[in-house]
Amino acid sequence: MDSLILKNQITIFTTTYCPYCTFAKDFLTRNALPFVEIDVTGNTSFREDLVKKTGGRTTVPQIFIGETSIGGYDDLMALSKTNNFEKLLKNAGIMLKNPLD
Repeated sequence: MDSLILKNQITIFTTTYCPYCTFAKDFLTRNALPFVEIDVTGNTSFREDLVKKTGGRTTVPQIFIGETSIGGYDDLMALSKTNNFEKLLKNAGIMLKNPLD
């Protein structure tokens, strides 16, 4: 799993049936923030690794900015309203092209 979470990208772990995964991807797309999606639908062992990597979180989406786990959709929305969001993006080498929508 560590090889999938790179320090210079946004990584989002999703399932096909999760509306919050869709909301998170829509937010990132709308704001021209590139991301890599990893679908964990039906992959029990991968989900177990993800729970360990996220400190016990069992829900999706799970979003990483660089190597930092930021949580799920609600966490993304809350973080996007702070200066820390831009700092995390900058540390990952990702620049905002426009103000967030």
